[in-house]
Amino acid sequence: MKIDRALFERVRKTAQHRFKGARGSHDWDHTERVLRLCLRIGRREKARLGILKLAAVLHDIGRAEEDRTHGRVCHSEAGARLAARILRAEGVDADAIARVAHCIETHRFRKNAVPATLEARILFDADKLDSIGAVGVGRAFLFAGEVGARLHNRGTDLSKTRPYTREDTAFREFMVKLRFVKDRMHTREGRRIAAERHRFMVAFFERLDRETEGDL
Repeated sequence: MKIDRALFERVRKTAQHRFKGARGSHDWDHTERVLRLCLRIGRREKARLGILKLAAVLHDIGRAEEDRTHGRVCHSEAGARLAARILRAEGVDADAIARVAHCIETHRFRKNAVPATLEARILFDADKLDSIGAVGVGRAFLFAGEVGARLHNRGTDLSKTRPYTREDTAFREFMVKLRFVKDRMHTREGRRIAAERHRFMVAFFERLDRETEGDL
């Protein structure tokens, strides 16, 4: 089935509608950035752009449910189910729906699901790239503010901290997740972009340490 522009725009509007009132760290702007990265990487990797575009705009539609339950519901699993319903209502064929759903199911960093298709690997990379570099630092602080976390908590035993608490700082996110992102890339272009973003991010948190200690 050909995924034409009209179909894509209808799905895009349906997805965007679900982001009304979304938190800034995972709002529609994030989806738009992921879409642009998907297209950039997808063109280089010769991916099926129709599948990739649908997966990109739908990949976080389960996020509201995860936020509402403070992480008890996995947004990638919930999002895949919701995306399938949306695409069936648009008359998308079963194979394309399965491909899009697989991309969404496997895009999450903390899940053990493995992206098995080129499009799923690209979505994974694009989503993770938006979590590092300057944008990633900004999003980490947005999320920390959303959950009422401190500015910085170097010296805290992070193994004893929990998500969605005062200790769920941007630094915790960096230590627990973001510093490992560059080593999880699946595509050549993803690895290239990640290397540069990683360097900036490491330098930022090193400087944050020094400034909060009064060294700068």
